[in-house]
Amino acid sequence: MQVSVTFKHLDPTDAIRSYTEEKVKKIKKYIDNPIEANVVLSVQKYRHIAEVNLMANGIPISGSEATEDMYSSIDKVMDKIERQLRRHKERIKKHKPRANNSTTTLEETIYSSESFESESEPEVIKMENYFAKPMSVDEAVMQIDLLHQDFLVFTNAGNNSVSVIYRRKDGNYGLIEPKSV
Repeated sequence: MQVSVTFKHLDPTDAIRSYTEEKVKKIKKYIDNPIEANVVLSVQKYRHIAEVNLMANGIPISGSEATEDMYSSIDKVMDKIERQLRRHKERIKKHKPRANNSTTTLEETIYSSESFESESEPEVIKMENYFAKPMSVDEAVMQIDLLHQDFLVFTNAGNNSVSVIYRRKDGNYGLIEPKSV
């Protein structure tokens, strides 16, 4: 676990630094893989602000709390982070992944609209690679919510095909699956 503590408008003390690192290391029980944690402790007038940003299993988790005491700010923000991690771990337990952990790479190409009007070859403007992780549709919905993205490319565990799930404007989700002719 890599923990970095930054002080803004506050004299860095070993007591606060060690207290913060101790609190952050307690969340190790929720995540098995290495964690990167960035903690920013700052003072603005009478408010003591503690901000924590974690990268755990590729999922960003962050929280911020402000009180009149730095130690209570640290306690409150770590309680908030712990609740988020606990909720994430419970969701993962509900959705058991497939035994096969292979991933499929899917490439997206976007063509220029003018290229279809002219007689020349279409030109690739942008190309992105996506790793389609095997998961169920419910787990894909959970990943979209956790990562705050508009769409997700994944391998559907039910039928072993590459699928895309996207967030609709009405708040619901749409699922695109390939169909054989």
